[in-house]
Amino acid sequence: MFSLQGKIAIVTGASQGIGEAIAKVLALQGAQVIAVARNEVKLKQTVTMIQHEGGLAEYLVGDISQPEEAKRIVDAVIQKHGAVHCLINNAGITKDKLMIQMKLEEWDAVLNTNLRGPFLMTQAVTRPMMKQRWGRIVNIASVVGQMGNAGQANYVSAKSGLLGLTKTVARELGSRNITCNAVAPGYIESAMTQDLGENVTAGFIQKIPLERFGQSSDVAHAVAFLCSEEAAYITGQTLGVNGGMFMA
Repeated sequence: MFSLQGKIAIVTGASQGIGEAIAKVLALQGAQVIAVARNEVKLKQTVTMIQHEGGLAEYLVGDISQPEEAKRIVDAVIQKHGAVHCLINNAGITKDKLMIQMKLEEWDAVLNTNLRGPFLMTQAVTRPMMKQRWGRIVNIASVVGQMGNAGQANYVSAKSGLLGLTKTVARELGSRNITCNAVAPGYIESAMTQDLGENVTAGFIQKIPLERFGQSSDVAHAVAFLCSEEAAYITGQTLGVNGGMFMA
């Protein structure tokens, strides 16, 4: 496993699912994790779980799609810990609907959280990371951002945009020893996938060479690697964690 001892890591959308798993793995690798989300009750549960397992974690409640909130979160972390070494842009929402039926507010809501939020958080950590000449930014994209998916015009557009943002940030900040990469999960086992039914599940699994859904921990371990010193010469890349269903 990769050591993140002494690193300060912000994980957005850390109140459940993949974000919770990322926060846990980073903390158990030695990082001081700041879990960020809008749901304080679930954030407390995440932090308590990590602390019970011996990790260092705390939380900040905030809406990362708002400029003043993103800045407040980063400023608070730097004031308390003196640095931000790793930023994991994981927060995301879905409002699925066929494009012809999609309302503008449904488009805006998903783009604001899934793309504007990562931009604002990345912008907020850029100067501190440049000053310390070390940083790891990891954006949680999606396989559908690479493939497209009916009924998710807003979500796919945001995740595709996140891949473009990843490459641009990597080019702009590479000279300051700051890497920026994306992890693109495929079908990850969750409460939602458990409710799909056997026939639907079997149909999805037929598209996956490894013949199973992934686990949140699969994504989390990929993120931990990209945050580590061992990944120092990797930037601007998209790491697919999808069981082989999409091969770039």
